[in-house]
Amino acid sequence: MAASPNSTTNKSKNQLVSTMIKQGFISNPYISPSPSPSPSPPRVFSPTSPTQIPTRPNNPSPTLFEMMSEEQTRESKHSLFESRHKAHERVSKVLADAPFPRVGDVRLTIAARDGFKVSMDVHRRVLIGRSRFFAEKLKSNGSHSVEILDCDDVEVYVETLVLMYCEDLKKKLIGEDVSKVIGLLKISSAIMFDDGVLACLEYLEAVPWTIQEEEKVVSHLSQLQLPDSAADVLQRVVAEPSTSSSSDDILQRLLTGVLHAKDDKARKEMKTVISRLLRENASNSSSRESNLDISRDSLYHFCHRCLTSLILCLSEATSADDNRQDRGVLMGEIAREADNLQWLVDILIDRKMGDEFVNLWAEQKELSVLHSKIPTMYRHEISKITAQLCVAIGRGNLLVPKEVRYSLLSTWLESLYEDFGWMKRAGRSIDKKLVEEGLGQTILTLPLAQQQTILLNWFDRFLNKGDDCPNIQRAFEIWWRRSFVKQYTVDSQLQLALCDYTD
Repeated sequence: MAASPNSTTNKSKNQLVSTMIKQGFISNPYISPSPSPSPSPPRVFSPTSPTQIPTRPNNPSPTLFEMMSEEQTRESKHSLFESRHKAHERVSKVLADAPFPRVGDVRLTIAARDGFKVSMDVHRRVLIGRSRFFAEKLKSNGSHSVEILDCDDVEVYVETLVLMYCEDLKKKLIGEDVSKVIGLLKISSAIMFDDGVLACLEYLEAVPWTIQEEEKVVSHLSQLQLPDSAADVLQRVVAEPSTSSSSDDILQRLLTGVLHAKDDKARKEMKTVISRLLRENASNSSSRESNLDISRDSLYHFCHRCLTSLILCLSEATSADDNRQDRGVLMGEIAREADNLQWLVDILIDRKMGDEFVNLWAEQKELSVLHSKIPTMYRHEISKITAQLCVAIGRGNLLVPKEVRYSLLSTWLESLYEDFGWMKRAGRSIDKKLVEEGLGQTILTLPLAQQQTILLNWFDRFLNKGDDCPNIQRAFEIWWRRSFVKQYTVDSQLQLALCDYTD
């Protein structure tokens, strides 16, 4: 706060206005008569000199605590000095091109919380013409002294004053980063610099934002009391209920586009993108209500469409002449529909909606018969769907009754055995160990008699096929121990008794 001695001598000529503003313009003004201050050089900096580090009393044996305290104090003082020095350099650069007069009728001082401050001469007519805040505080004519304290960023305050001298504010902001303009917007709003507020909002509405900048813009605009034009800035992140489509309609459009895409590379890329976005949405919805409402019926509608198309393609392929010219195209269509179905199953599992599909897939007896009549190199993509379901069941991500689990294996396990070798060799999309573990765990969830039937059949097949058959040896060993090493018996009241035959 500025005070003026000998204030009783030239009351009619000038008055000194001293305004202290805490926490960003909470004003506490007072007016006292004062002679005009003597002219002083413009753009005067007053960085506080670094505080001397107190010396420790002469102690020949300082304690470890004293040594650590001195080191922390020394580092703190050094950091403060460096911070002020950098602030001094930045403000100097701003003021070097500032259009401030050498002698003005307002002496304006801006001080930061850490003691750094800068003083400059400015025009009263500019301040009151651009800022309703200053127009209220500087009503009287004559010279004034204004001090603004506890500023968050002295550099941005000075740049806001520079903006007041500019005719084309929008042009002045071109090339600035979003964070800087947000700072200018906050100060312009605080001092009621309306043209500055509008220029900052126009800038923010026009430029792209990074993800981090987007969060800052939304956060600050929601906190500031700004004109209606602020809503225009947020239109890119806030949809109007009257014009926005439902999430289910949008998802149906996206799924339809991907499933019928003509370019395979683009189709695979968009599948990856949509799957990632849906997973992000699922993880976000665990902590708060999700804005994306995916209809179960919509997803299963697409599954039924893919199944129908797959059956038609297989039926046509089995009845087609081997010399048919478009046979390769037809086989490619089979692989394409199977790949589409794999993608939909992944979405269902991620959304915890896949239980119904396990039963649906287990009922595809006709498709399974047609599958066996197609060359393995074209049909193995279909068996990947069975592998997907077994992995999900083995991990506990699909909860279906044991009857459905057994029906799934009864319908598709032989096909999975036959295609496993091709599945391994055809691409990197399948994890052999993951499929084997999932299949083994699925088998082990069945009643012991069904485990025995399936695993003895696997035993014979594995001896003949070797690596072309899934290696579920671990599941076989567990079944063996359950059957012959540790046998449990259950009485009528569900009490278990353990018979251990290891001795």
